Amino acid sequence: MKLSVENLVQTPIPTQHGTFVLHYFSNNKDHKEHLALVKGEVAGLENVPVRIHSECFTGDVLGSRRCDCGEQLDMAMRLIAEAGFGVLVYLRQEGRGIGLLKKLQAYNLQDQGLDTVDANLQLGHLADEREYGIAASILENLQVKSIRLITNNPKKMTELQKLGVKVLGRMSAEVPAHDENAHYLKTKAEKMAHWLLGKSKTD
Repeated sequence: MKLSVENLVQTPIPTQHGTFVLHYFSNNKDHKEHLALVKGEVAGLENVPVRIHSECFTGDVLGSRRCDCGEQLDMAMRLIAEAGFGVLVYLRQEGRGIGLLKKLQAYNLQDQGLDTVDANLQLGHLADEREYGIAASILENLQVKSIRLITNNPKKMTELQKLGVKVLGRMSAEVPAHDENAHYLKTKAEKMAHWLLGKSKTD
């Protein structure tokens, strides 16, 4: 379900992809600091490029090569900048929703031979516990009428549509694989049905 959000602060943020306006949202559920980076005018527009990006401290901040998150974040900002308008919603749901502590524990299990899905299951979690109600509410607050979703994840599209978000199409968020994340991406494709077709991948 969509949740109540309040747009408390908006401030310009210059980046390597140009200037975005950063919106800080409060909400009535988890009280976390969810954000939206907005490029150009989006209120009342259709077919707005949108990335719903879940926090990944290791990938987004540290540049970890265990995943593709940081590279996807950069790609999404570039695609939105090239379009001249769009929204990147940054959700504070680390580790597919299990939190940073459990995510790091899952990393250790992966180093012992488990894939990302089985590591989460062994820790007593689902493969993916992310929710998108807050993202839907943020898009509603920003008055976005319909979107082109930047994603490789079919579940994300389905969940947003269930929440009433009008998804008109998809833009690929696929980035090149490398040795450190090839197995991670293979698991995404085989066990989570992500749209990953790159020739450099082993899936």
